[in-house]
Amino acid sequence: MSPNTFTLRPQGDRCLSIDFGDTIRLETGQLCLSAAATLERAQLQGVTDIVPSYTAVALYYTPGVDLGGTDFGTLCAQVRDTLAQDLIQTTNSARQVDIPVCYGGKHGPDLAEVATKIGVTEQEVIQIHTRPGSMVFGLGFSPGHPYIGVHDPLFALPRRDVPRTAVPAGSVAIANCQSTIYPTLLPGGWHILGATPLKLFDLSRAQPSLLLPGDQVRFVSISEQEYDHLAAQLAQVAA
Repeated sequence: MSPNTFTLRPQGDRCLSIDFGDTIRLETGQLCLSAAATLERAQLQGVTDIVPSYTAVALYYTPGVDLGGTDFGTLCAQVRDTLAQDLIQTTNSARQVDIPVCYGGKHGPDLAEVATKIGVTEQEVIQIHTRPGSMVFGLGFSPGHPYIGVHDPLFALPRRDVPRTAVPAGSVAIANCQSTIYPTLLPGGWHILGATPLKLFDLSRAQPSLLLPGDQVRFVSISEQEYDHLAAQLAQVAA
């Protein structure tokens, strides 16, 4: 998709949405990240936050030029001019992040059900999930909560019919060819394959969120013993 192929629309009176389509694709996600980085560099007047997602970039702004803000029409023109230039290539500086995951058992209550639904073994589910090439498209729902994809079409499972009211922190789950990792105890309807002992969000860190949009993620299978050992090590560091 060309960076010039987008539409602009208001989201209320303080947000401009730049839409690059309606299909979740790696290329579209990377385009959104590049557009967001380019707009951040431009430092457009009145813009207070820039948030990339799967298929769009949201620009939050202060309306009213008398308040140091801008108006919708002016902002649209500035966005078109900015994105007509060469975009920053965020893929060149993407981080590679390994996420250790203990699959199945008490940590992955849905692994067996997922294997049955897609017609493969549990080990094959793990092999598919640990393939390299997944990217963090964005953060949302709660602080540090990543949306990761795009996985094999076999993982095109809808969310569970009945969501859980409490999903443990660190749970790694899939739905609709995507993965997520629950940063805290939260409700959720994704299929839980396993869990990581890593802390996804910690205000005591210089960068509270472990994962950021654009990060390249590789899930690494570990045993329950390795999970417990790593969890204990991390607890000691945090103490």
